[in-house]
Amino acid sequence: MVLVELNNVSFTYHSKVKNSGFALENINLVINRGDFISILGPNGCGKSTLLKLIARLLTPVDGKLLFDNIEYDRIPLKKFTRRLAYVPQITYSIYPFTVFEIVLMGRTPYLNLLGFENKKDIDLVNESLEKVGVYHLRDKGINEISGGEAQRAFIARALVQNPEIILLDEPNAHLDIEHQVEIFNLLTTLNRNDNLTIVTVSHDLSLVGNYSQRALLMKQGKIVLDDDKRSILTTDNIREIFKVDSVVRYDQDREAILINIVPERK
Repeated sequence: MVLVELNNVSFTYHSKVKNSGFALENINLVINRGDFISILGPNGCGKSTLLKLIARLLTPVDGKLLFDNIEYDRIPLKKFTRRLAYVPQITYSIYPFTVFEIVLMGRTPYLNLLGFENKKDIDLVNESLEKVGVYHLRDKGINEISGGEAQRAFIARALVQNPEIILLDEPNAHLDIEHQVEIFNLLTTLNRNDNLTIVTVSHDLSLVGNYSQRALLMKQGKIVLDDDKRSILTTDNIREIFKVDSVVRYDQDREAILINIVPERK
């Protein structure tokens, strides 16, 4: 069942913005309920911009975006943020908020006119902290914990919105291998057990091959391929998009794609 749909969406940054020559052109995309999608492509191809358009953080210059078959601009913003959550790359704060306070911010779309949280809000925050495994850090400053722990906290903030879909911009950026695996294990659990739709931007082909169901390949502001991960992650596609050679193997038992990048021989 279709959850989000983009029809001929185009976007260009204002001329005063650095790298203003960049544009997304005629993007057509369907995100179904329960999908686990990863968006791949070289730097500057438009992955994060596409994610921000879906998150309603940017406005297209042309085309239509629909959520549950309703055009974005017909959905009140407060209602929209109850159904879709966005986790940015940056997981620190310039203010000394605690982990609990950061996660509580996710309840903003549900607060009353006075802006005060109630017991239900507090309980949901605690439940989300437990679910992502950082409840024991609830009173710590967000900038006092590790990158992987902070990433979990921001995912918890998204979860308390009770969304149907979560968008994550490079959730494994700047994390060591252990924390990368932990984050993607968590996302897989949320996708399978809670039927939460997941869309990530990623540079890590191996993580995508192990965890995602479907992948998009982008190049120069366009989606050039959109299919199941086994059809997307091939030696030819990797060479075409990333300009590197690779060895790709499919592990049928684990339903995973194993990718080794082959160094260029001088």
